[in-house]
Amino acid sequence: MAGIPPLNSEVLSAVEKLAAKPEVRAAFTEAERDVDRAMREQIELCEIEAPTFHEENRARRVAELMRTYGLKDVVIDPIGNVVGRRPGRGNGPVLALGAHMDSVFPAGTDVKVRQEGRIYHAPGIGDNCSGLRALLQILRMYEDNHIETEGDLLFVGTVGEEGNGDIRGSKALFDGSRHIDGFIAIDSTDVGRILKGATGSHRWRICVDGTGGHSYADFGHVPSAIHAICRAGAKIADFKVPEDPKTTFTIGTIKGGTTVNSIAAHCEVEVDMRSVNNEALLQLEAAVLKAFDEAVDEENRCWNVVDEALKLKLTRTQIGNRPAGMRPDDCPVLQVSRAAQKCLGIELSKYICSSTDANAPMSLNIPSTCLCSGGRGMHAHSLTEYFEMVDTHLGPQLVFLASAALVGALGEKPVLPIRH
Repeated sequence: MAGIPPLNSEVLSAVEKLAAKPEVRAAFTEAERDVDRAMREQIELCEIEAPTFHEENRARRVAELMRTYGLKDVVIDPIGNVVGRRPGRGNGPVLALGAHMDSVFPAGTDVKVRQEGRIYHAPGIGDNCSGLRALLQILRMYEDNHIETEGDLLFVGTVGEEGNGDIRGSKALFDGSRHIDGFIAIDSTDVGRILKGATGSHRWRICVDGTGGHSYADFGHVPSAIHAICRAGAKIADFKVPEDPKTTFTIGTIKGGTTVNSIAAHCEVEVDMRSVNNEALLQLEAAVLKAFDEAVDEENRCWNVVDEALKLKLTRTQIGNRPAGMRPDDCPVLQVSRAAQKCLGIELSKYICSSTDANAPMSLNIPSTCLCSGGRGMHAHSLTEYFEMVDTHLGPQLVFLASAALVGALGEKPVLPIRH
């Protein structure tokens, strides 16, 4: 890809040296050999319902599998994350590998997997049961090949990555209660993709309420909740936001009123704002919220409403808060991920920003990224979602090699620094 700074030669050399070790080559071979076993696990986890806020059944199974594959220190934390620690020699950093366990589909959705050749159909089969499959395969690669590391590895199944889950599992992981020096999320399937930044999003539900009234009899005396919202929308529609860093906004939903011949007593909207820069996001958020305040005041003043009982009132409820963040090109996690791609013959095809579990650590300037699981996922977040079993070994190989280089393995020094 054009415009990307070259790889640090020392980092590339360190990853190449590690990739050439017999134990690592054996782990790579295991990932290729065990694709059918790993796929059966992906299917099994997909058929355990895990809607956002109700991941507990899938979490219990993930915890059980982590213990089966050798982790002795496995807990389900208070928010519902499964966290398994694979201790190192104690001389290196702590790296967390995380795949989210929740799906966008509500309870009762048919999640039975249907196979057609190498294609598997089911809601959630790719997003993110493929990530969980890769996470567990990576754990087996470490354990079966007796890969000793300098730093600790945390294997994490997170809750609440999707929608209104608001990456709550990842936020809890990085709430300061654990020391973590770096993070790799495993999400989506395209192994050519590396996330260099996190697209933040702030979402608000804005409600305007008043007394309402008859469209004719009360006209001129009672303000309209819908008119107030329209005033705000007109202001916001004319906002100019930066192209770099890319910053966006939309009023995504609007509802209110009761009949065509009534002055609306209630109206509400949901607003989505996004940016890869937290400062730009906060500035936009302040301007949007101010527009609603001004609009309600203008609607009240338009009809000379002085009686507090008749005035419109505004209520704000934040319904989404995903922080933004960008990593510099020399970030060790990005450099090592790119070097691991190169060692495995994977072309870097996307070097982009998105919204994943990596948002939380990126916003805290913790070295982090999101890598992919391998295979080919299509129609995510739809009932027609399917997963094609092609090159599924590449995801585990990529994350395994990157993680081993970051924490230090087989006598090699860690590339990831310890945070102080």
